[in-house]
Formats: sequence, structure tokens, C-alpha cells
Amino acid sequence: MIRHLKSAQLAGETAEAAAVTRTVEALLAEVESGGDAAVRALSVKFDGLDRQFYRLTDAEIRHCVDSLTSRQRADIEFAQEQVRGFAQAQKDALRDIEVETLPGVVLGHRNIPVANVGCYVPGGKYPLLASAHMSVLTAKVAGCDRVITCAPPFGGEIAPLIVAAQHLAGADEIYCLGGVQAIAAMAFGTETIQPVDMLAGPGNAYVAEAKRLLFGRVGIDLFAGPTETLVIADDTVDGELCATDLLGQAEHGVNSPAVLLTNSEKLARDTLAEIERLLKILPTAAIARKAWEDYGEVIVCDTLDEMVAEADRIASEHVQVMTADPDYFLDGMKNYGAMFLGARTTVAYGDKVIGTNHTLPTKRAARYTGGLWVGKFLKTCTYQRILTDEASVLVGEYCSRLCIMEGFAGHAEQANVRLRRYGGRNVPYGGAVE
Repeated sequence: MIRHLKSAQLAGETAEAAAVTRTVEALLAEVESGGDAAVRALSVKFDGLDRQFYRLTDAEIRHCVDSLTSRQRADIEFAQEQVRGFAQAQKDALRDIEVETLPGVVLGHRNIPVANVGCYVPGGKYPLLASAHMSVLTAKVAGCDRVITCAPPFGGEIAPLIVAAQHLAGADEIYCLGGVQAIAAMAFGTETIQPVDMLAGPGNAYVAEAKRLLFGRVGIDLFAGPTETLVIADDTVDGELCATDLLGQAEHGVNSPAVLLTNSEKLARDTLAEIERLLKILPTAAIARKAWEDYGEVIVCDTLDEMVAEADRIASEHVQVMTADPDYFLDGMKNYGAMFLGARTTVAYGDKVIGTNHTLPTKRAARYTGGLWVGKFLKTCTYQRILTDEASVLVGEYCSRLCIMEGFAGHAEQANVRLRRYGGRNVPYGGAVE
């Protein structure tokens, strides 16, 4: 039996979402028709940054990199080494294939990098330099020819940490540009920005909606909404640990869901008490408290199987498992963005440094997709060749008959002409071979 000690007070979001869509549609149209002038006007309006050109010069980039302390640079480089290493291991697990499926019939596929990628690095509320590692580095490991980045100014100025992280990750072009205007400029192109083929990276509701509306015109990594965290715990851990992991992610935004799933009512009540204690001392408590009040939940289950089923129903972006047997959930769960097994690790490790990607599915999208990884920047493209006349005739006979079943006479003739040429078969035009 599932018991809710605290349930999320979810407000209706339909009207708000519709308003965001209308706003984003209008902004996209402005940039598509107005180009650089529209981008500049919107940047001044929303970010307070007025420049003739929003691409940073080599001198500006170098200044940002040189402004790092030795410790800051070492920390960024350590994080990037972890992300790069795991992305390379993922790429190494992929391979091109070519197989002879029938005598003389060869089929294959090749993993081809997307040529032009635009990475958005958020930086309005927090300067999220980690997002540069996750998108830029992963695209570069995939082999993308051109990887450009857009990040908003921070406090009306170029954000040195974000710029340095983008440069050290290998960005080919860096723009100090945020919001919908950045997404639109990368997708449509302007007089000074060449368009991309794919957009990647997280952002606020307006950035996410811009990516959604542009999907099809360009590729995107995935649909991502507010950060979510699910803590699965039993009495092997305490309330302080659970509360810390919940609030640590709730500080992302006032609409970030944070859920505790447990089979211990004592742990559930201890966690509720610890949350109230920590909210009195957490520097970001104003955000975290609002998120917890509106989107926080504590769910108590009776059995492990019930916990697995409930976790799969929630399909959270982050799943922190702190139980006697974390592998029970690794083996049993199917719906999650990323899993963090055991009390020694935490979602913050994945967010910032450990090497797995932090751009992950939200709003239950984990039911059908995983997060950003090197494979998102690769197109698996198939090819075929036939080596002998006999193989062409063998396949052609089946193809001809199947096409006629569907009423595709022209398709059938594509097979028939080969049957006549390579097999000497007397097949009537547009007919099927016997």
C-alpha cells in the first residue's frame, strides 16, 4: 500500500504554458525576419547587453581564460577530463558494421557525426559552466565539425567562468547571447551567424519551448523541463542525508519536483523534520522552500517491489538510491534519466564533475528516452550493396511481388527491370514475377 505523508500541491500549468508558447513564437518570428538587428534588440531588452557583434573575439576569450585562478582552471579541467573520458568510452562502444545477410547481399551502417551543433549554456540565475562540459565536450568527442555555443551575460556582463569552460571544452565559436534570441539565431542563422543542424543544452522554460517549436527544422537533444529528483531510501540512511539531497536539487527552481520514496515511515518523518531544519540555514532556501511546498512529496511503500513500480511511474530525471541493496533498483527499474547508487555518491556529482551527462529527460520522458550522450550527436546511416546478379534476382523476385501486394506498380518495376537485366526474366511492365 502506498501512503503519502506529503503530496505535491501541483497548480494548473496549462494557461502558463500556452502564454510561454505565444511569447516564444513571437520572438522566433522576430529573429527569423529581423536577423542580427532583432537579436541585438532582444539582447538589450532581456539581458542588458548591447554589442555590434555577439561573437566573442579571441582576445575576449583569452582574457576570460586568463582570469581563472590556477585552482579554478584545475577544477574545470578535472571535470572536463571525466566527461570527455566517459563520452569517449561510450563512443568506443559504438561501431560501424557491414554484414553479408544473404550470399551477395551486403548491408551496413555508419555512425556519422552531425556537422553543425549549437550548444546553449544557461547562465541567468546561476552561471552553469558545467553545461559547457556536458554539451560541447560530448559533441566534440562525437566528431562534430563545428560546435558553437551561446550563453547569456551574467549581471549584464560577459561571464568569464562560462566562457572559459566553453573554450576549454573546445567550442569553435562563442557567443555572449542568451534566451530565445540565442536559440533562434543558431537555428535560423543571421547575417553573422551560420545556422546549425542541431541544438543541445538545457535552459529555462522559454529556451525549452523554443527548442520544441524548432524541432524538425533542426534536431534537438531532448525535451527538458525543470530539474527533478527522486530519493529512494530505507533505514540504512538518515533523514539529514535524504533532506540534503532533496533540497540540493530543489534549489534549481521553484518548480523543481523533489520526492522521497521509502519503506520506512520513521525515515520519512525524520526527513520532513530535517528539511524544515535545513531550510532555516540553506542560503538558497527561498527557492528550495517554494519548490518543496509546491512540488515536494514523501511516499511510503510497504515492499521493495512496490517501490520499484512507484519509481517507474514517477520516471524521474535523477534517481538517488540509498538502500541496503541499490542494485535491486538498478536491475528492476526501467524509467529514469540517471541513477546514483549508494550514499557515497549524489546527484551533484553527476551535475558537475563525475563524468555522466547532466542533460536528462524530465516530465516522465524517461519512459521513452535517455539523456544526452555521445550517440545523440551521431546519425546511424544505413547502406546496402548487391555483389552478384543472382543476389539481385533473388531479392528482386520477393520485392516485385510485395510491391504489387501494396499496389505500388512503379516500385515493382524497379525490381522488374533488374529481373529482366540480371536474370533474363520475362516480367511484364508493372507486373509481378511469378
